[in-house]
Amino acid sequence: MNVLSTELDGVLLFEPKVIRDERGQFFEAWNEERYRAAGLGERFVQDNVSWSRAGVLRGLHYQHPHAQGKLVTVLRGEVFDVAVDVRRGSPMFGRWAGFTLSAENGRQLWIPPGFAHGFVVTGDEALFSYKCSDVYHPEAESTVAWDDPELGIRWPVSDPVLSAKDRAGLRLRDVPPDRLPAYPGTQ
Repeated sequence: MNVLSTELDGVLLFEPKVIRDERGQFFEAWNEERYRAAGLGERFVQDNVSWSRAGVLRGLHYQHPHAQGKLVTVLRGEVFDVAVDVRRGSPMFGRWAGFTLSAENGRQLWIPPGFAHGFVVTGDEALFSYKCSDVYHPEAESTVAWDDPELGIRWPVSDPVLSAKDRAGLRLRDVPPDRLPAYPGTQ
């Protein structure tokens, strides 16, 4: 397994070994010992699966309090996946990183607690799986606008399919400070 650092501190891109033959493919999606050795020591308490059609954009979501770290994997199809640092006081506050994840490339992305997360389906459909380090707390969830001009995320779609919640996301600068997680060492 290859582990690649990204421009955002703590966000990791995993490239598990994918075994392919005439029958299809196989890869190990989670092995606590192997991932811990690779730098991911999180304890996961919830697994989620979503299916979305072409052009659907979900996000940018995060929880505070009860921050969730997420290890995301595409089981079918392809997405453009984005992590945004929303930790108040972080030197990387408001910076984002995006990656193409697909069933074909087998890549997984680790989005640590304190980051907003979103993805858009770039193929016909996507079956998306994610392991979470905390359970879902609807009262703690916030949504940052997917098209916040100050973030400048270069989504590969111009007119995505959005939920009402995602259409109502706030610009990051308009999120009240008490709704943002704090960067370690800041108050």
